[in-house]
Amino acid sequence: MLPICVVNNYGQFNHLIHRALRDLDIEVALIPNTTSKGEVAAGYRGIILGGGPAIERAGKCAEYLDLGLPVLGICLGLHIVAKKFGGDVHPGKSGGYGSVEVSISEHDDILAGYPEKIPVWASHADEVCRVPEGFTLLASSDICDVEAIACPQKKIYGLQWHPEVSHTLDGKRVYENFDMICRE
Repeated sequence: MLPICVVNNYGQFNHLIHRALRDLDIEVALIPNTTSKGEVAAGYRGIILGGGPAIERAGKCAEYLDLGLPVLGICLGLHIVAKKFGGDVHPGKSGGYGSVEVSISEHDDILAGYPEKIPVWASHADEVCRVPEGFTLLASSDICDVEAIACPQKKIYGLQWHPEVSHTLDGKRVYENFDMICRE
């Protein structure tokens, strides 16, 4: 079975995403965001777009969204997904740095098994302010109206928070759910 790739967008937690999947015995590779579209298409069964400092440094990430592979965007990865499909990203009212309580309104396949409210770890200044057409809002919080989105038909998902850090309740579940999506 092909591995899942974690696309390194120069964020502080990308190596933790890689480690979280390895710890779950999910075959995974950490790749630069300059990797060719063809190499990603041929070598991986799913894509996790990691976080990073700026969308201008996201390399070829938007191109990967055209491959038909399942995608999970984390933080900046969510912003890449939103912008690619016609959503908007702007600086948040207050930014999210630290613990945030997220309310899950739709328990689709990426958030299956979670309770209605979960503590998560946030580290962002920008946020999605308009969900792209064809995507469903899955979760929100007091500091960020768009904490999670999904387009299950395309198997594309995005989270504003960081499931890979220990401060997020049962963050590994997101990665287990994504692994199952990539096996379908």
